[in-house]
Amino acid sequence: MSNRSTVSVTSSSSTAFPVLCILGSCASLQFGAATAVHLFDDLGTWGVTLLRLGIGGLVLLVVSRPAVRAWKAGQWRSVVLFAATMALMNGFYYAAIGLIPLSAAVALEFTGPLVYSAVTSRNRGDLVWVGLAAVGMAVLGAESFAGGADLDPVGVVYALVAGVFWVGYIIYSARVGQSIPGTGGLAVAMFLGAVMLAPVGAAGAFVGVSGGDGGLVQQPGLLWFAAVTSLLASVLPYTLELVALRRISGAVFSILVSLEPAFAAAAGMLLLGQELTGYRVVTIVLVICASAGVTWSQHHQRVTAGETGGKVGQDGDSQDAAGAVHARTAASHPAP
Repeated sequence: MSNRSTVSVTSSSSTAFPVLCILGSCASLQFGAATAVHLFDDLGTWGVTLLRLGIGGLVLLVVSRPAVRAWKAGQWRSVVLFAATMALMNGFYYAAIGLIPLSAAVALEFTGPLVYSAVTSRNRGDLVWVGLAAVGMAVLGAESFAGGADLDPVGVVYALVAGVFWVGYIIYSARVGQSIPGTGGLAVAMFLGAVMLAPVGAAGAFVGVSGGDGGLVQQPGLLWFAAVTSLLASVLPYTLELVALRRISGAVFSILVSLEPAFAAAAGMLLLGQELTGYRVVTIVLVICASAGVTWSQHHQRVTAGETGGKVGQDGDSQDAAGAVHARTAASHPAP
């Protein structure tokens, strides 16, 4: 009896720790995004994106020290495409949260990878989850017609565009993860992404934008603020998720990540004073259910296929989740 209780407590503890790591990662990502909003007036959204990717990339480069001289042309091609989709995804996401509430932006952006997952699935029934997310978007749109707070249409477009680049990012993240061991590919891609944004973000980052109090040249103290944003949105969640993925399956990881819109709503309320209306609550719940549903469905398909072929699909599941870590932490939010 006592042995059984000990095993139960140990199992519960070993499960609770990685779950807390993932929830902590979700919170860190979204509170990092909310922190970044406070820099937009002075540095601009693209300037903040440049600094976030640049600082995060430098930190990971120091830690990983990738052997870039040994990389072949195909590996470099994947890293460059990875960097481009990362830069555009982050830039448009920050542009979106500069115009619309954080919770709405995350919910809208989630539709990109959600639609991609369902469309590429072998099970046409997964389109039901896309329909559920579409209902959530319709509820969000209905808020304006019902006399609620208007969502800036430009911000809505930015969030949807970010979701499209998120899909490309997931694809190239997987390619980099398969061809380059460790975190070297991610580190180089983050830094390259910052370099690619220099034409549109460097002036804002260093000189400032119109109407602001100046960039890093005039306000060098903002560099620390930008560094905190980068650590919250990149380095800390990346570390927490790697720890978690050593202890739980990719399916559990992805389902927990589906809770991210809820964390975005909390960050928006606590750090930005954004109102969480009933319409947005319904949208968040529907998007979470859709994301978790398509994750569970595809995991079930892999397990079934593995059993049919005499092989359990746990390893593939973990690899998918490892790719999702790249897609979330180098991004602003993570990938279901």
